[in-house]
Amino acid sequence: MIDHIGLDVSDVVRSRSFYAEALAPQGYRILQQVPPEPGERPTVVMFGVGDEPDFVIAKDKSPGPGNHVAFRAQTRAQVGAFHAAALAAGGRDNGRPGVRERYGPAYYAAFVLDPDGFNIEAVCHAPA
Repeated sequence: MIDHIGLDVSDVVRSRSFYAEALAPQGYRILQQVPPEPGERPTVVMFGVGDEPDFVIAKDKSPGPGNHVAFRAQTRAQVGAFHAAALAAGGRDNGRPGVRERYGPAYYAAFVLDPDGFNIEAVCHAPA
């Protein structure tokens, strides 16, 4: 199951305004903004229709193309299994399995770069 899709944007503030207005007729709203480093603009903005984001924009600094897809895992063990399987299949590590408190206290994810350099994620939202 797809958890969310993310787009790398050149200007998060401009894109936040654009998507907030463009997606409002479909019921989307800004659910969370990841705080930037002190003195910087927001770096991640999460949109959704309900209470869970499914569309994310970011000023990404990943080594590969910025667009990414996150697959929802039911357990943290599945996140680890995804990471191991993706590396065994030729992917490159882009973030070992672990909690990403920046995105939420139960946000447990792992990231790999696929053969074309796209950032692929598995995420579990269940608490430990």
